[in-house]
Amino acid sequence: MTNEKLNELLLPLVSDLGLEFVGLEFSPGHGGSRLRVFIDAPGQAVTIDDCERVSREISALLDVNDPIQGRYTLEVSSPGIDRPLFTIEHFRRFIGCEVKLNTSLPIDGRQRFQGEIRGVDGDRVQLIQDGREVAINHTNVVKARLVPDYVALGIAPAPRKKQESGSRKRAPKHK
Repeated sequence: MTNEKLNELLLPLVSDLGLEFVGLEFSPGHGGSRLRVFIDAPGQAVTIDDCERVSREISALLDVNDPIQGRYTLEVSSPGIDRPLFTIEHFRRFIGCEVKLNTSLPIDGRQRFQGEIRGVDGDRVQLIQDGREVAINHTNVVKARLVPDYVALGIAPAPRKKQESGSRKRAPKHK
């Protein structure tokens, strides 16, 4: 089963529960696979009750349709502060934010990028990487996540202002 087929199966179910289906990550494995489903609650925080309710409904749907071979673990969670970006609309929604992303095919010799999302043009994401604009075809994006601004979230202290070299304070000498 492809991620696209799982998306088609799960999106209406999550939407019918009044929540946003953000996307999913499916990791097949020999000892068991993992299906991680991300949900959001428009205008409010996702609760544990939301996750439990969606998990029960998805489990019932997957039991009936049986799209995944073998054993798997189902995880339902909020997107978190390092929110994954799955669709071109996600990139459009977060223009101006910093993102880390990996591509399947290299662009100018690299497959890992981190920079501000500058815009979306059709199916291409434009971001600033090392001071220059890079256009990345959305179909080339393997994984993308927002980079949290811990200072803005109040989790980290603001960086100190750099002092000019001539005005450095020196530690007092011991006598």
